[in-house]
Amino acid sequence: MMSCSFSIFSISTTHWALIAMCAILVGMSKTGVPGVSMIVVPIMAMIFGGKASTGVLLPILITADIFAVIYYHRHASWNPLLKALPWAMAGLVLALWIGAWINDHQFKHLIAASVLLSLALMVWNDSKNKKIDLPDYAWFAALFGILGGFATMIGNVAGPVFAIYLLALHLPKKNYIGTTAWFFAIINITKLPMQYFVWNNINQETLLINLAVIPFVLLGAYVGVKLVHTIADQYYRLLVVVITFISALLILL
Repeated sequence: MMSCSFSIFSISTTHWALIAMCAILVGMSKTGVPGVSMIVVPIMAMIFGGKASTGVLLPILITADIFAVIYYHRHASWNPLLKALPWAMAGLVLALWIGAWINDHQFKHLIAASVLLSLALMVWNDSKNKKIDLPDYAWFAALFGILGGFATMIGNVAGPVFAIYLLALHLPKKNYIGTTAWFFAIINITKLPMQYFVWNNINQETLLINLAVIPFVLLGAYVGVKLVHTIADQYYRLLVVVITFISALLILL
């Protein structure tokens, strides 16, 4: 595994191919193909290590967030977004404090736990056939806001957590995508100085990786826009769950 002080010249061709694939999946996930980015987190953690991988992945996520916001900005539902954001910030701070005090081995275990928890939430959500009947109360936004903030700071795996929050509010499809785009754009940009100054896992090398894979992020975003209206959930969701579950277990090895 590489540390936070790795060089881009030490990355093998195989790992570059995996990073490019991850960038495509991130782009797809941000433009309406949910779940596919769950595969990215374990792969990046296996390549770079636990804490270092979050520093590499964050600028890639922000690039995709910007594209998603530009494309879907008119469809955001601001009421549920503003209810969850303050609590998500609290979850960020909690995870920031915990992440600063644990070693890379423990950090990888937290990532694996966050991935597995998020997968469990995704499977539970699917088992309900997306007909979740939960109240739109302040405690609900607080609970999922804190969980989402913690999960995204520790391992960039808050997608299923926030998805359940929005699906419980029965938002239309475009409103769901637009609200998600704005939420993660705000959260990920907020995380940038936190990880740079506190965790010290964002530097020139991580930004160079981001620059190198921007074309793949944009390719993924374009593919995601095209697929969002045609792809059948039942075909890729099961594959995502199986591959991500195996990858999360491999992090622990």
